[in-house]
Amino acid sequence: MTLANIRIILVEPAGALNVGSVARVMKNMGLHQLWLVNPHCNPRASEARQMAVHGIDVLESAQQVATLPEALQGCQRAIATTARTRHLPTTLEPPRLALPWLLEENITSALIFGPEDRGLSNDELNYAQRFVCIPANPEYPSLNLAQAVAVCCYELSQLASPSSQTHHGTSLQAPQTHHGTSLQAPQTHHGTSLQASLDAIEAYFQHLEAVLLKIGYLHPHTATSRMEKFRRLYYRAMLTPEDVAMLRGILRQTEWAVQFMPRSEQEESES
Repeated sequence: MTLANIRIILVEPAGALNVGSVARVMKNMGLHQLWLVNPHCNPRASEARQMAVHGIDVLESAQQVATLPEALQGCQRAIATTARTRHLPTTLEPPRLALPWLLEENITSALIFGPEDRGLSNDELNYAQRFVCIPANPEYPSLNLAQAVAVCCYELSQLASPSSQTHHGTSLQAPQTHHGTSLQAPQTHHGTSLQASLDAIEAYFQHLEAVLLKIGYLHPHTATSRMEKFRRLYYRAMLTPEDVAMLRGILRQTEWAVQFMPRSEQEESES
């Protein structure tokens, strides 16, 4: 297991001090890929550099992008951190249970953290397949951004260390269904995981929503909540690139068929 392919993504961080502190703790724990989504501070300000100390190389090499989907391009797995219970039946897991899933060989993974003042929104949480909540004192469970990153980076570092794997037999935890069964990633004939990238799956979701709106299955005022359910369903399926290509082909054929459907039938399907 390796930390080299794990991205730490900060969405709209507001404080340069926090960004610098995150860079430092990442260097402490052996992580190097820091991604900043639309930062609301100057991540290269003197305050950030001062807090980074010997993690200055992590800070200076941080990637800045405008949106979360951009930060996830090329990733196959993503876990989001949150302290909020969502209205969807989604399990909030402790870091020690969920994070091993990010460490599989030949997988590019991401761990997503929200802004200091609000955390991740429901829209932002929709880009993740699993959700982590750090157990804390219920009287005051809110952690500072850098503290939350530190806890998760420490867990990842321990999981990836050779001594931990040798003495504790660390296993890669697959996500669980509501019935308690494990969902395993698809395997090639060599035994390595073969998953579609999150940007390919996101492009499918956008295409699916457009087609379902066109044929009248979705309506604008309910599309967001319905698409959240589709996202959870497809994330559980652990799609391969071939799966996504097939699903996109079905949507293209549907669009072609709708073009030639008699007008009366189109109106009936949209009603």
